[in-house]
Amino acid sequence: MTDLPNDPRPVAADVLKPNQVRRTGRLRNIRGTMKKYRITLMALAIILISALAGGLFGGRVLAQAGSQGDYLKLFSEIIEKTEEHYAVDVDQRTLIYGAIAGMLDTLDRHSNFLPAENFTAIREEQQGKFFGLGIVVSMREDRITVISPIEGTPAFRLGITAGDVIDRIEGESTEGMSVNDAVSLLRGPKGTTVNISIARPGFKELLEFAIVRDEVPTHSVIYSFMLENGVGYIRLKNFTQTTADELHETLARLRGEGMNKLLFDLRNNSGGLLDQAVLVSDIFLPADQKIVYTRGRILSSNQEYFTSGESNDEFYENMPLVILTNRGSASASEIVAGAIQDHDRGLIVGEATWGKGLVQSVYPLSFDSGLALTTARYYTPSGRSIQRDYDLLDEYYFPAANGKDDAEEVPAEESEVSYTATGRKVTGGGGISPDVEVKQARRSEFVQRLFAYAIFFNFAVNQITDHGDVAGRDFVLNDAALVEFRRYLESREIDFTENDLLEHREEIQREIRQELLSTQESLDAGYRFFLEDDQQVLRALGLFSQAEELFTSSMKLRRLRHEAEATELLSQAELPADGTALASDQQ
Repeated sequence: MTDLPNDPRPVAADVLKPNQVRRTGRLRNIRGTMKKYRITLMALAIILISALAGGLFGGRVLAQAGSQGDYLKLFSEIIEKTEEHYAVDVDQRTLIYGAIAGMLDTLDRHSNFLPAENFTAIREEQQGKFFGLGIVVSMREDRITVISPIEGTPAFRLGITAGDVIDRIEGESTEGMSVNDAVSLLRGPKGTTVNISIARPGFKELLEFAIVRDEVPTHSVIYSFMLENGVGYIRLKNFTQTTADELHETLARLRGEGMNKLLFDLRNNSGGLLDQAVLVSDIFLPADQKIVYTRGRILSSNQEYFTSGESNDEFYENMPLVILTNRGSASASEIVAGAIQDHDRGLIVGEATWGKGLVQSVYPLSFDSGLALTTARYYTPSGRSIQRDYDLLDEYYFPAANGKDDAEEVPAEESEVSYTATGRKVTGGGGISPDVEVKQARRSEFVQRLFAYAIFFNFAVNQITDHGDVAGRDFVLNDAALVEFRRYLESREIDFTENDLLEHREEIQREIRQELLSTQESLDAGYRFFLEDDQQVLRALGLFSQAEELFTSSMKLRRLRHEAEATELLSQAELPADGTALASDQQ
């Protein structure tokens, strides 16, 4: 079960799993062996709460109790007194988990305690698969609704379709149930069966399905197809253990379809595994180029990553490249964008990225829980830290709500200025700034309101139910269709005026067309139609020549530097005046 691309973006940590960074060819990794700690949850909680207590009560506690044993005793006393004397019964697990979360919140915004259910979900996402039915679901009209079945999965094979409403799961009504709660009930061990009841438009009775759970891939590459003039388009959702392999396969397919340029969409890519960001960057960069390096408090956190070049294809290393970013591009996606920008390998187009330059290591704990702990900062090849200031939490996560423009949030200091391979000035401290800034056009306020109520999706499903095969791309919101749309809004008790419909008629028609194409053909078809009016994509399509010229200049400078270094080394070589050394070499 996955979110739609238009759903609110997640904010994910960039995770480096201890001892699991994959080496490819001559990928150089100077990290030491990282120890895996298995800490019991209670012991961890005691240490954390004791640290908090010291902070709350100031020097008095520290002066009286300086050892770890004293802190453990203090925490035990607090738990004991609370359980004995608090006004109502308390749950020890709730107290401890809350205390841990509070302690970690004093460190940074990305160090997190992961209860069992969260830790399991993160591991599934990183592995690129889970066991379930194979449907994309979301909340529509307060009901758990199928947006699309995933081809080849159990749900797809049984004929579950877009617009189906999951009315019951194992006989339990889904009314009032959240999407996350529904997903947890639908997922389960491979080979087990889940019984669901479907309400389908046009059917009076519920449809009953007994579906055997199977492996469902969670692809990083969510959209890929050819655009105009040999431009391949790939949108990457996140970085999991399968990302680099998926990207290799997708690139090979598009190359076979005539791709000679790539538009690589990292917008709303929330990040993921650091090693996969390295492997993705390695595809596009020549050998022996620094991709990223990390620096932390302990020696094992200091690492450097370079391109290998051994298994790379020169076609991808030289192909004109444009990368799309926005505020939803975070962590691992910023590593890729930063490496491409610093080496002048391609152009970054769109809006400034999120600005998360921290690395989390994930440690397993007791009770099947985990700890995502910030262990290092990462830096782009030119030495930039792109970590955004998050002292003001609301402004860090919701700049628009605070009246701030992304480009103005964190002004770069002169000390943060770096230079790319060709000498272009780039800055750190506030995400990756695009080479070509293009603000994305927003939906009108009226259409945004309708979108929030899933009006377009449900109206499109009704159109298919009532009129049969409605051609999505050819759908016209003519007078007759406008009457139907008006009646549908009234049935949903949506406030609107006649002027709203007339003023936004073309925008409404476009939204309905996209939903029809997504429902009738595929999510790919609907999304490709959506891109036809995407201002960032349209601008990017005209920048490939500029991207190619930039890369050619960087490669020329690189060759000149190598030649200069070789000449300097040669001039420093000292040979005996009589030439005996040369004669000896020739024997």
